[in-house]
Amino acid sequence: MTFLQIMDNNSHVPMVLFFGTIAMLALTIGLIVFIIFHQRKVMRFQMQLQKMEYDQQKMLLNASIKLQEEERQRIAADLHDDAGPLLATARLYLNENLVNLDKTTQLQSIYNAKQIIDDTIQLIRNISHSLMPPTLKNFGLESAVNDLFQKISSSGSMNASARFHDYRERMQPENELIIFRVIQELVNNILKHSNASFIHLTQNTNNNKFFIRLHHDGRGLTQADFDKLNKSSVGLGLKNIQSRLRVLHGKIFFEKDISQTYFKVTIELLKENSMVAQ
Repeated sequence: MTFLQIMDNNSHVPMVLFFGTIAMLALTIGLIVFIIFHQRKVMRFQMQLQKMEYDQQKMLLNASIKLQEEERQRIAADLHDDAGPLLATARLYLNENLVNLDKTTQLQSIYNAKQIIDDTIQLIRNISHSLMPPTLKNFGLESAVNDLFQKISSSGSMNASARFHDYRERMQPENELIIFRVIQELVNNILKHSNASFIHLTQNTNNNKFFIRLHHDGRGLTQADFDKLNKSSVGLGLKNIQSRLRVLHGKIFFEKDISQTYFKVTIELLKENSMVAQ
């Protein structure tokens, strides 16, 4: 009886092996199919990332081109509206009829023409300085900002101060110019619209982040206001700020202090994207 039971049990062994083999084969095929689909999914994701990076680079390039074109148009307008009439007036004083005038009138005309030419030279110098302020070019962002704030305070329109806590490594020159233009635009908006009595700028770094913060006690913007203006047809200056910061992969935040007594604007950059390589 025992022998028969053993024979009967042994007859099930091939069936168990067969079904076990089928199960292992199905599991292996399923694993292979899963790996193939996962790899395809990863490839599609990588392609989407590459497309997003390409679109972002294209957007940044377009923003940079737009800013350059706006700068060119502004320069062209300044030259056309200011330098052009000045030079035309100088030409009137030095026209061919000058030789027919008496000595005193000739001298006065030459003097007037000289004054106009001097004014034109100063205008062109101012345009040149607006493209790259000498202080910024020669001494860097900290000196240029301090110079800007000193001029504001000297005008008596507002108490302005700036403090750079740890600006030991200068930015690349083109990045310093971008940040300086952003600060200029922010300060200009505060001067025109906020009715503030003071403005204070601070700079500091934290780990790999570079921060510039502007505080003022006038009317200001919150982040919701900034986002809304960016989506509207107004607020060109704010759109320019956003476009400039995108070139540096930077961010900007608008908020009201928890004390509700002043507004704060924070510019955030990655140090590795802005500083001069050592």
